[in-house]
Amino acid sequence: MAKIDFSSRVGVWWTSDAWPVRDVQAHAREIEQLGYGSLFYGEAAGKESLTQAAALLGATERLAVGTGIANVHARDALAAEAGSRTLSALHPGRFVLGLGVSHGPLVDNTYGRYAKPLATMRDYLQKMDSVSDKIEPGAPRPAKLLAALGPKMIELSGSAADGAHPYLITPEQTARTRELLGPDKWIVSEQAVALTTDRETGLRRAHNHLDMYSRLPNYRNSWLRQGFDESDVVVGGSDKLADGVVAMGDTAVIAERVRQHFEAGADHVVIQVLGDSLSDDPLPALRELAPALLG
Repeated sequence: MAKIDFSSRVGVWWTSDAWPVRDVQAHAREIEQLGYGSLFYGEAAGKESLTQAAALLGATERLAVGTGIANVHARDALAAEAGSRTLSALHPGRFVLGLGVSHGPLVDNTYGRYAKPLATMRDYLQKMDSVSDKIEPGAPRPAKLLAALGPKMIELSGSAADGAHPYLITPEQTARTRELLGPDKWIVSEQAVALTTDRETGLRRAHNHLDMYSRLPNYRNSWLRQGFDESDVVVGGSDKLADGVVAMGDTAVIAERVRQHFEAGADHVVIQVLGDSLSDDPLPALRELAPALLG
């Protein structure tokens, strides 16, 4: 299993595409100072993923930085391997390359035809592995995690990568992922959180968050496999789905949900703070949560 230097077991998931990169760097420094062990972020139609990783790694000293995920349709496999190997050479153990096949509607509208996801990922990983070590002599390859929701992709994340980065899941799904991967692969589970004691506010934030994902077949199928039913995977999700994949409440409630992921077999949990809009600043909530999650 490739090495990852997480300074603590809990990290942050924050896609900051709407923020100027220098402001994102300043936030990353505070996230590090608060004691969080990582900063993961997505890639859809905003900042370029490997460039952003370089900016965040260069602005911090200990923080692990992960792509959650880098879209395999956004760059070819050779470029992904070359870029990630350079980042690993500059910041050994601190860069995590999360990879994913994205979603049919997003890929078809931006990059071209969406092909069979499992075959696409398998071929991509094989091409990455074919790149010679001479590209960065003596430098370790970074840990590779796959956005694995279904059992076959989870199995591939164990056989051809270093583990899985599951997203929008329950702790029970973390446990199923661990069962499929065995004890020796990384699991970095994402957990969305709404830090509020007002039930209506928490549900509003959760449903707003789930709105886009509930329109994507990959997530709807994932939730059905996790035990939800068709009445739960409506646009915006049911209250049951919201409660299942979003931790809503005070710091103690959120800390308990994170603990459940660890009990289920996660090695690292990244929390995604939900606000009233995508551009909301996560730092106030991260400051409040730090003593409960990192103490």
